[in-house]
Amino acid sequence: MGLSVKLINDLSDGTKGPNNLITDVAGVKVGQITIDEGDVHTGVTAILPHQGNIFREKVPAASYVINGFGKSVGLVQIDELGTIETPIILTNTFGVGTAINALTKHMLDQNPEIGDTTSTVNPIVAECNDGDVSNIRAMRITEADVMAALKATETTFEEGAVGSGRGMMCYDLKGGIGSSSRLVKVDDTHTYTVGSLVMTNYGFLDDFIVNGIPIGKPLAKMLAADKKKEEKGSIITVLATDAPLNSRQLKRLAKRATVGINRSGGYIGNGSGEIVYAFSTANLVNHFADDDFDTIDRFNDNHIDLFFRAVAASVDEAILSSMVHAKSVVDRKGRLRLGLVDAANKLVQEQPDYAEMVERVLTQLGVVQ
Repeated sequence: MGLSVKLINDLSDGTKGPNNLITDVAGVKVGQITIDEGDVHTGVTAILPHQGNIFREKVPAASYVINGFGKSVGLVQIDELGTIETPIILTNTFGVGTAINALTKHMLDQNPEIGDTTSTVNPIVAECNDGDVSNIRAMRITEADVMAALKATETTFEEGAVGSGRGMMCYDLKGGIGSSSRLVKVDDTHTYTVGSLVMTNYGFLDDFIVNGIPIGKPLAKMLAADKKKEEKGSIITVLATDAPLNSRQLKRLAKRATVGINRSGGYIGNGSGEIVYAFSTANLVNHFADDDFDTIDRFNDNHIDLFFRAVAASVDEAILSSMVHAKSVVDRKGRLRLGLVDAANKLVQEQPDYAEMVERVLTQLGVVQ
């Protein structure tokens, strides 16, 4: 999915993967559970880095905390050991503890040696606060929801206000889950894939731009009642690649997610948690190694700019895709929270002078009216 068109200001060469999703990286799958019950609008999104036993065959990985206002779990060990050994679970802030327990049980079921004849396990859980839209105090997420999301993983998945993104707001409009991918051609014999998935819950509408067009300013004036006073959101970014990059290089990729976040108007506010996870499906790390030494291929840094560009471009597109695909929703207080497309159409209806600007924006986002 992602966007159906190439971004005019795409930082990469613009070549997208076949599905334009993080799952274009072979072996990666995504599953989601969406919950809409009364004033509760939330869910769970699960990302599988590969289809084998991830505890026994860990993926090289890194994390990067752009701004640390968040409650994500597992970052310390990722940075120390350079690997991820569980699926990655995304949910709301108050669902983190439940998700840890569920993910740990999932891993124990698959690996009877964990906590017995070998080490414990490092569950990876990340969150955004969906309390603006959903009754987060209900603590509705259950272990069964997490297990269901893990069981539902596929190579194609929905974007927008679904899964853990159901209750999220982006630039004061409906946000959620977005994804995109880029193919990186290094030479005639080596082409790799970089994919991103974001959970968007940050930003001010005044700052929102699309390919340099300041569409956010007139939208913000129209929707002044929905404007928040402080930046208290977050964005979680997950990067995947099949390129043979080590944990140091993956951290460098993770840092470039910042570029993608900034391109539509994000400025990394005080109360916003920007957390990035990056992993490679190449050079898996065996938990039970037969030898004391590993021989691996590693990409040379001389051409890593190709990957930096792919990260920035795919994250930029994934954010916009999360907004394009997010439908309007009635929040926990009965207010209609508009998605980008509905808000743009409302602007034209109320202020026809903006019709040309709106048409340009929607065309550049591939929205067919």
